[in-house]
Amino acid sequence: MSSQPQTGTQPLSGNNVGIVRMLLVPLALIISILVGRWSLGVMKDAEAPRLLVVGVALLVGVFGIWIAYWLCNELLNLIPSETLREKIRPIIFVGPALALLIIYLVYPTVMTAYYSVLDKNSEAFVGLDNFVFAFKNRTIQIALRNNLYWIVGVTTFSVVGGLIMAVLFDKVRYESVAKSMIFMPMIISFVGAGVIWRFMYASNPPGVGLLNAFISNFDYKPVAWLINKSVNNISLIVIMIWLQTGFCLVILSAALKAIPADIIDAARVDGASELDIFWRIIIPSLKTTILTVVTTVVIAVLKVFDIVFVMTNGNYETEVIANRMFTEFFRNQNYGLSSALTMILVIAVLPVMIINVRNARRQRG
Repeated sequence: MSSQPQTGTQPLSGNNVGIVRMLLVPLALIISILVGRWSLGVMKDAEAPRLLVVGVALLVGVFGIWIAYWLCNELLNLIPSETLREKIRPIIFVGPALALLIIYLVYPTVMTAYYSVLDKNSEAFVGLDNFVFAFKNRTIQIALRNNLYWIVGVTTFSVVGGLIMAVLFDKVRYESVAKSMIFMPMIISFVGAGVIWRFMYASNPPGVGLLNAFISNFDYKPVAWLINKSVNNISLIVIMIWLQTGFCLVILSAALKAIPADIIDAARVDGASELDIFWRIIIPSLKTTILTVVTTVVIAVLKVFDIVFVMTNGNYETEVIANRMFTEFFRNQNYGLSSALTMILVIAVLPVMIINVRNARRQRG
C-alpha cells in the first residue's frame, strides 16, 4: 500500500529552532537598544511629564533587567559546547551583582581608606593624623560616647522588649493585631520618625508638645527635651527603640513559634513554672536568633544619622559619628577627617558583621 501524504502543521526541527533563535535574539537586542536610548532620552528631558518619566523608569527598571537576562541566556544557548555554557552561565547571572558590589561598596571603601590618610584637601599624605585628631577632639569624643550610649540603650531595650512582648503575645486572642501595632513604626523612615517625635518633644511655646502637655496635667514644668543635656540623648534613643522594637518582636516571635510545643508541655507536666520555662527552655532555644537580632540592631545603631540630623543636628552634646562625618565633609569640607570618621565606623561595624556571618553559618550547619 502506498503511504498517504501527511497533512497538518509539521513540528519545527532542531535546526529550524536554532535558526529562529539566531534571528530572534539579534532582533530583540536591537529593539532593546533602541528602546533603551529612547527611555534615557525621556528621563533626561526636563520638560517631559513627571508621570511619564516615572512610568518609563519603572518599565526600564523591571522589564529592562528581565529582558537583559533573557537575552544573555538566549545568547548563551547559541554556544554549541555545553561545558563552556555551564562555565559562562554563573558569570553572566552573578557577574552584574558582583560588579555592582565592587563599584558601589568595595571601591568606595578602598578610596575612603585612602583619603583618610590624606590632609583636609586630599592632597598631602598625613598618615594617621586624622585618626589621632578624631580621638583627641572634644566634639568627636562626645560623638563616640553618645554612640556607646545608643548601642547599649537601643540594643538592650529593643531586644529585651521585643523578646518579652513576643512571649506575652504568643497565642493570645489578638496576637496579630498587637504585633502589627508594635511593628507599625518600622514602616516609617527615620526622617519621618524624627519629624513625628519633634512634635512630641516640642517645648517652645511651653506645653505645645504632647509630652509637655501630658506632664503639665500633673503640675510639672515643661521640659526642653532636645536642649536639656541631661535628657536629650535619652529622648533621641527612645525614638530608635520605638522603631526597632517591632523588628525584634517579629523575628523573635517567629523563632519562638519554632520551639516544639511538646517540650514546653512536658516541662509544665514536670512542675516547671512559667519563669523556669522562660529561662531554661525559651532563652536557650532562641540564643542564636537573639544573637542575630542583637548584631543587626547594633549595626543599625552605629550608622544612626537621620534622627540626630532632623532633631538636633548634633547640637547640645547630641553628636554621633555619622552626623559628625556629614558635617566635616559637606560643611567644613575636611575630606581627610570625614574619611577617617567613616573608617572608624567601618572598623566598629566589621566585628559585628563577622559575628553575624559566623552565626548564620552555624545555623545552616
